[in-house]
Amino acid sequence: QVRLVESGEGMVQAGGSLKLSCTTTGYTQRFYAMAWFRQGPGKEREAVAGIASQFDTTYYGKSVKGRCTISRDSTKNQVYLEMNSLKPEDTDMYYCAALPEGSPFTVPLRAHDFQFWGQGTQVTVSS
Repeated sequence: QVRLVESGEGMVQAGGSLKLSCTTTGYTQRFYAMAWFRQGPGKEREAVAGIASQFDTTYYGKSVKGRCTISRDSTKNQVYLEMNSLKPEDTDMYYCAALPEGSPFTVPLRAHDFQFWGQGTQVTVSS
């Protein structure tokens, strides 16, 4: 059974940094494309960043480009999202997601393409 668990929840001041982690179990992570999405109350789920299974090609959403870095350590079955220069509008629930094995890494990333999801971790940025 595929399971994704996020960690790194936190509250930071604007301009600060935070690193989220996603630990995956139940499959070999290096064969799956992974991504981070975020969603706030009443808002659509927005793609933050993604990393392809091949060559670790990365994708970043427009709202975070230049401020975030996605990476993976397949030996630990972990994916990370480092966020810098955080803004109050970055406040959201952040979700880790995995594409089914063999699925194309299509950008911009679309939430409905991702089959596996974590429960989410809250990021709050105060002004």
